[in-house]
Amino acid sequence: MSRPASRPARSRPVHRCSECGWETAKWVGRCGECQAWGTVVEVASATTSAAAAAGPVTAPAVPIGQVRTDTATFRTSGVPELDRVLGGGLVPGAALLLAGEPGVGKSTLLLEVAAQTARRRTRTLYVSGEESASQVRLRADRTHSITDELYLAAETDLGAVLGHVDAVQPALLVVDSVQTISAPGVDGVPGGVTQVKEVAAALIRMAKTRGITTVLVGHVTKDGSIAGPRVLEHLVDVVLHFEGDRDSRLRMVRAMKNRFGPVDEVGCFELGSDGITAVSDPTGLFVEHHERQVPGTCVAVTLEGRRPLLAEVQALVTPTPAERPRRTTSGLDGSRVAMVLAVLAQHCGIRLHQMDVFASTVGGARLHEPASDLALAVALASASQGKAAPLGVVAMGEIGLAGELRRVRDLDQRLGEAARLGFRLAVVPHRKSGGRSPESWTVDGMKVVDVDDVRSALRLLGLVNG
Repeated sequence: MSRPASRPARSRPVHRCSECGWETAKWVGRCGECQAWGTVVEVASATTSAAAAAGPVTAPAVPIGQVRTDTATFRTSGVPELDRVLGGGLVPGAALLLAGEPGVGKSTLLLEVAAQTARRRTRTLYVSGEESASQVRLRADRTHSITDELYLAAETDLGAVLGHVDAVQPALLVVDSVQTISAPGVDGVPGGVTQVKEVAAALIRMAKTRGITTVLVGHVTKDGSIAGPRVLEHLVDVVLHFEGDRDSRLRMVRAMKNRFGPVDEVGCFELGSDGITAVSDPTGLFVEHHERQVPGTCVAVTLEGRRPLLAEVQALVTPTPAERPRRTTSGLDGSRVAMVLAVLAQHCGIRLHQMDVFASTVGGARLHEPASDLALAVALASASQGKAAPLGVVAMGEIGLAGELRRVRDLDQRLGEAARLGFRLAVVPHRKSGGRSPESWTVDGMKVVDVDDVRSALRLLGLVNG
């Protein structure tokens, strides 16, 4: 009896979003992934097959306990703050994606990483697709990144990049950026979905087979997400976001995905005219050191990843004849400021409905963690009363709508950082739920007092009566 003939392959039309790579069988006006309008276009038909046959394997499967790990050990990048975010350093064969807004300092940071790696007698190849070799050389002169083991090439063709890798045999490859490299024989323009997917796949495949640590620079869209197909973030091992305000010299690297370490770490850098430098203790950038008591200020302790940072919250309250008073915030969540104002009015008798309220942070810090609610309440109460809180006080705690203070995570770590910087008094939420009388203890010479609600905290600091 003869075997039935296999079902022939058939083709079907495919519509793909030019912004994110989302695919659908039918044309739609709006992308179902990135919600962009008018970006779904028909591409070459895809061929589907009925079945797939087994093929040769690259290596036999072995018990997991017999898999070697010596080839996947961390190697320092020479930049301690970046090593902190990565979980220890660079891993041979790993693919990293660093994304950030234009001008934030991505190229400067990676040139510093490449130079520090080359100084450890590790051959490094820096491929620039956006600048000429002479432009990169000028930046290297300015940032003192000239070293013999650092090789530089300016290419926009994928084949040429792979050719440089064959010639140089680097241990670290930096491609700036993946959107500028084009693959021959692939439809689309450089930076398009198809091109980015093919270029990234080829570079990552090369990194895995040869054990070369590869760092790809990625562009971002206007809403801050990584440009190109979403599959790009799935292909790489580590996704880093490099962020910072143009008006501030502070830059932060956050890990959004990390197969080798934590994803809740943050690294701090300072961008200057002579390059980028790591900031191991950034607290001083966000706190003004007052020599006397100043109304309308309070210091909060927030967590950036696993790192506690102290940031000063300032408030200004002024009378206004307008029917709708102004509520202006900078570095704070406007909705949480409005909630704290409502709690102060309802539970503390501090009514500011006929006052203009301005609330901000020092040094461009952004406080979105609820643990900064109590410091905001202290600053607002101090500004409204024209009376300063005690000098050297920090406050932390989330405020509920009933005026209660909720506990915050990693309290001991926050208190230790405040004590290290010389603060004398810390006001925190009550350790036991339902507690009424304040309790106190000391942490490295700093007095810590826990209270049950926001009114008790303000009474302790002398900002409300009764």
